[in-house]
Formats: sequence, structure tokens, C-alpha cells
Amino acid sequence: MRHFPSRFRRLDGALADLPLDEPMLLTELDGFLTGIVVGPDRIPPSEWLQGIWGIDDGETAPFEDPADVQWFVDAVTARCTEIVRDLGRGKPQPIFDVDERNGEVLWELWVDGFSEAMALRPDSWAMLAAGADHDAADALARLSSLIAIAHDESPLDSIEINVVNDRALADLNDSIVRLYAARLRAGEPGSMTALPPTATKIGRNDPCRCGSGVKSKRCCG
Repeated sequence: MRHFPSRFRRLDGALADLPLDEPMLLTELDGFLTGIVVGPDRIPPSEWLQGIWGIDDGETAPFEDPADVQWFVDAVTARCTEIVRDLGRGKPQPIFDVDERNGEVLWELWVDGFSEAMALRPDSWAMLAAGADHDAADALARLSSLIAIAHDESPLDSIEINVVNDRALADLNDSIVRLYAARLRAGEPGSMTALPPTATKIGRNDPCRCGSGVKSKRCCG
């Protein structure tokens, strides 16, 4: 991994320490969060955090110290806020790994994470692809082409794949900006990644609303 700010390195370390067979890498997490931000549906943090942690409903977050849960939620939410800010400016800054041997940007890992976000609401993404917003549909088609290449499922031949690879970063950045704009046109604000307010007060001994499974008083409460 190239040299990232310490907060990103700490987040990458926390991901690596999750007790999963294949925990997300930082670049995969970034693609995943971007998919949540630009996707056609509002997905509650309690759901997509469970996807990052690899837990099911009712299970607790895989951290021994509740303070680590709070730190992780804060770090991920802060990154979501940055993604929204950058997309709103039309200047996305995806987190990519770089092959230290040749300097090649490993965008495939990022789109793997994006595809995991799509898998949370496949029907909604399919509707977007076939919908009346042609700009969004075209942007999604470009991203889907990259995802197919990353998964070795592309119908393109090697020459066509090389052409797509040459413009992959430009297509990726352009596509997520256009998908975010489509979400705004549909009336879905980009601030949906923040932990949602609730009309009723959460008791200190109730499960935290972030989805960690930890009591509120020991987590975000």
C-alpha cells in the first residue's frame, strides 16, 4: 500500500484485524462506501456496517473494547462524509492501492468493494440501469464493465479489455460523479451516510443504533 495518512493506515489495520477469512482492504472499503453513497437506495448504517464487519442481525461487533466500536464507526462515517464532499465538488478522490513494482493503480480492488455495495440492493441497481435517467444508466454501464473485468466475467476480448483498462480511472471517476448527481436529482441527499436521528430516546442499556450489538452506553451513546 502506498503511503496514506495515519487515520487511513489505522483503519486499514482495523479491517485486517477483523476475525474474517477475507476482511475488506482499505481500498475495497472505499469502493463499498462510495457504492452506498451513490446508490439508488438509502441504506441504513446499521445494515452496511454489518456487511463490513461480516456479522448477521443480533450479533455483536467483532471488537473486544466498546471504545474500538465507537472509533471504527466514527472513522468510517468520516470517510463517508469526505466522499460526499468530494463528489459534490465533482472531484472524487478514491483510495487506490498501487503496485509498488510498476506503479500500476489497482482499481480492480476498489470496484470489488463497489460491487459489494450493489449486492445489497441488486433490484434497485437493475431498475436504475433500465430507467429513464439515461445519464445514470450510462454511468452504471461503464462501472459494470469495469466490475465484469475485475471479476474475470467480461464478454470483451483482450484487445477491447486493454482499451477499457487504459481509460479505467477516468471512467470510474466520471461514473461515480454522474451517479451521485443522479441520486441528488432523485431527491436523495448525500448526507444519508450519517447515523440516523431517532424520534424516540434510546435507553443506555438498549442496543446501539449503529448496529454494533453493543449496549448504547458502551458504544455510540
